[in-house]
Amino acid sequence: MYLGSAESRDPGFRQAAVDLADYLAGHGMTLIFGGSNAGMMKILADAMLQKKGRVIGIFVRCLPERLIRNDLTESVITDTLAERKAEMLKRADAVIAFPGSFGTLDELFDALAQSKLGAVRCPIGVLNVNGFFDPLFALLRNSVDAGFTSARTAALLRCGATPEELLEDLESAKNGSPGTPWRAE
Repeated sequence: MYLGSAESRDPGFRQAAVDLADYLAGHGMTLIFGGSNAGMMKILADAMLQKKGRVIGIFVRCLPERLIRNDLTESVITDTLAERKAEMLKRADAVIAFPGSFGTLDELFDALAQSKLGAVRCPIGVLNVNGFFDPLFALLRNSVDAGFTSARTAALLRCGATPEELLEDLESAKNGSPGTPWRAE
């Protein structure tokens, strides 16, 4: 799960994180995330733990101690951000990006680039809360239209407006279904 260490001013994003935790915990899914005790990461992890969900935090050693959680099911410490991203992908059955900032987008695009090369085989999607990722889809459409990205490659990114919609689509993608990627046409 890629999401920010900053908290949105919009309560809709906080509620979406709680709803996502409800779905994950309710379906026996494990949350693997960057481990921070701040922002949207904290909200999602708190909600998962309240629901008795399994939560794995993958920390970078340089993270300030005040941001490190000690109440997780499992904690893994890496030396670099690159190692953290690799460890998260190694453990993932699916990748979800929640609205966030540079770190979230970096992790999302890294996973997509690795998926294009065949190094990552799990499905990748975004939870498009309040249309947050719509500008990203417009950018990707421009890239497809300009010939920089094939429609097939763009379709590696899936999208859902709700946790149920996204996770059901990611599950069908794992089972070989083409699913419903965002519209790259």
